[in-house]
Amino acid sequence: MLLPLSDVPRWYAQRKPQGTIAVRHGQDTLTWDELERGANRRARAFMAKGVKPGDFVAIGLPNGNAFFETSFAVWKCGATPTSLSWRLPRGEAAAVLDILKPALVVGGEADWNAPNRLPADFVPEGFSDEPLDPPVARYWKAMTSGGSTGRPKVILDHQPAVTDTVAAPPLNIPFGVSLLNPGPLYHNAPFIVSHYALFTGGQLTGLVKFDAEETLRQIARERVQWVNFVPTMMHRIWALPESVRKSYDVSSLQTVFHMAAPMPPWLKENWIAWLGPERVWELYGGTERQGSCIISGTEWLTHKGSVGKIGEMARLRIVGEDGNDVAPGETGEIYFLNNDGEDATYHYLGAAPKRRADGWESLGDIGRLDAEGYLYLGDRLADMVLRGGANIYPAEVEAAVSECPGVRSCVVVGLPDPELGQRVHAIIEPEPDADGQAIADGMADFLKDRLSRYKHPESFEIVSAPPRDDSGKVRRTLLRDERAAWMKEGRAFRIRPAKARAHAE
Repeated sequence: MLLPLSDVPRWYAQRKPQGTIAVRHGQDTLTWDELERGANRRARAFMAKGVKPGDFVAIGLPNGNAFFETSFAVWKCGATPTSLSWRLPRGEAAAVLDILKPALVVGGEADWNAPNRLPADFVPEGFSDEPLDPPVARYWKAMTSGGSTGRPKVILDHQPAVTDTVAAPPLNIPFGVSLLNPGPLYHNAPFIVSHYALFTGGQLTGLVKFDAEETLRQIARERVQWVNFVPTMMHRIWALPESVRKSYDVSSLQTVFHMAAPMPPWLKENWIAWLGPERVWELYGGTERQGSCIISGTEWLTHKGSVGKIGEMARLRIVGEDGNDVAPGETGEIYFLNNDGEDATYHYLGAAPKRRADGWESLGDIGRLDAEGYLYLGDRLADMVLRGGANIYPAEVEAAVSECPGVRSCVVVGLPDPELGQRVHAIIEPEPDADGQAIADGMADFLKDRLSRYKHPESFEIVSAPPRDDSGKVRRTLLRDERAAWMKEGRAFRIRPAKARAHAE
């Protein structure tokens, strides 16, 4: 049975015991009845501000219960929600809003200069909480992406704003799931899985901001069955003292998904050893949904480093620089074609897809297929470091550097080099009690058995702020360009000693 998303809170409020919690963030809870009534009041307030069926509404709210009252209120208007980081700087926000042209912005910064806006602390007083019967929105969500260039675009998902109350949910999510969301809701995966938990009548436990130990505490307290991480989060959990990590009961976990960024093999092996391979899953695919690959921990152990095989809804090919398919084992650009053809799952506002004449599309990633059809990722073409004619993939270097004790997070970029074209530059965030200079000094020895010498970072930068956001995303192009500008201004980074560099050639 297809149920409009606008009716989800009422559907479960009428079928679950009075007082059943739908959403929890810390001590703040929303029952199904409270979610229904709050969303109805907000929807009427949005309509009073001019929102009509078919419009877009931009949500610039932090993780919290008000976010879900707002998203369901948008669907109750017959409109489509777009989730934005509430901390977007004015210029980025203006670029997105110019493309989206939303009827209303809820939250966000005051300097966004949105023509029609409600503040984040808006309370819909004086509006009825009685049920509404709106038309179904043509698009259930419209998410933003900067891609590798930082230029914004909006990705309109072609699924209408309905859910199936009978068909099994995707990604091993059971009906009535206890699901934890540790990620920011302005990113696609956290937005999707958090709402899927509610579409199935489950309980969503959300973190306002990711914290490694708090994540384990909530899994134990709420008997969480399903969670989605990015590798950065998994690294921070694994970096907890073993006594702390093992003090929490995580036996309720049935599925741990990770996606959105490359996973260091050493880290995945440790998680599989901790939880068991049947509980650890990985997904590779884009917000555009042209196609995706999924792999279980059990499969991964026999195909280490792979992100799985293409699913049944699409096809995948690897294309070389000459435009032809490459042989198994050879690297090229990854292209997808949905079985329903081009434009089946999405379209862009503010950009055009990278599409061949035959309809196949690329997200800009590179990879290779083995003889069995398992996909192995490289990096985005724009992110590769070209050093002396050799291609170096940042994700490979980052995985090795992040294994070093004391490294909390790492991002690798290529900086200009007069001799080699580019050099490998590592931006390292140490653990709070670690000595960043000592980490940099010892990195060559640490990496000598892990990476070929030409892949070793030749300069280092120790930072106190995370180079990745809470979703594991990184604006690599912006980081690279910023540091290249600093070099022109005469700013120096710590360079690997000349003797070591000469030995590396």
